[in-house]
Amino acid sequence: MNHNIAIDGPAGAGKSTIAKKIAEKLRVIYVDTGAMYRAMALFLLRQGIDPGESEKISEKCEEAEITIRYENGEQVVLLNGENVNALIRTEEVSNMASGSSANPQVRKKLVRLQQELAAREDVVMDGRDIGTCVLPDAAVKVYLTASVAVRAGRRYEELTAKGEVCSLSEIERDIEERDRRDMTREISPLRQAEDAVLIDSSDMSIGEVVDAVIGLCVWK
Repeated sequence: MNHNIAIDGPAGAGKSTIAKKIAEKLRVIYVDTGAMYRAMALFLLRQGIDPGESEKISEKCEEAEITIRYENGEQVVLLNGENVNALIRTEEVSNMASGSSANPQVRKKLVRLQQELAAREDVVMDGRDIGTCVLPDAAVKVYLTASVAVRAGRRYEELTAKGEVCSLSEIERDIEERDRRDMTREISPLRQAEDAVLIDSSDMSIGEVVDAVIGLCVWK
């Protein structure tokens, strides 16, 4: 049985940052499921599809081929052969991904790819429903969260560091709305798995969170 780690939690909780550092320390593969859904969202936006057009999303998502591979130690997300790493972190893509990820056909396609990878390799995987749906038998499950104010502040700092003009209050409202959508969607809503360990990172450093998760890995 592979030693897989599942990290779930709301937007802005630091899941990707933590998962990457854990993967580096434990020398396992980091699977950024959010990046896969963002790549699908980018594809759908390029098709001129709105988040609410579920039938078009179901139809068009079959045309998207999304894969992950490593080049010189870096994870590269490929959308129909194109490296889209630099294109999938915008607010527009984030909002589209939050809506399109609830589509049954989108989820079916991407979950299958994620499960096949985890069956072959030891992985760290983060997302909204990894411990509850994608990897229910993961050796370690963590639900990583932080207050809305802390998450909004982190996102604000990230965007302003890139030179983008943004509003902290608008980011906070967007995060609250994304939480509501993620937690109330019909398919695989965001929730803490019964056997997941809750970690609130509001007052923790990145290193403290990483150490807390690795401390749960009894096989290391």
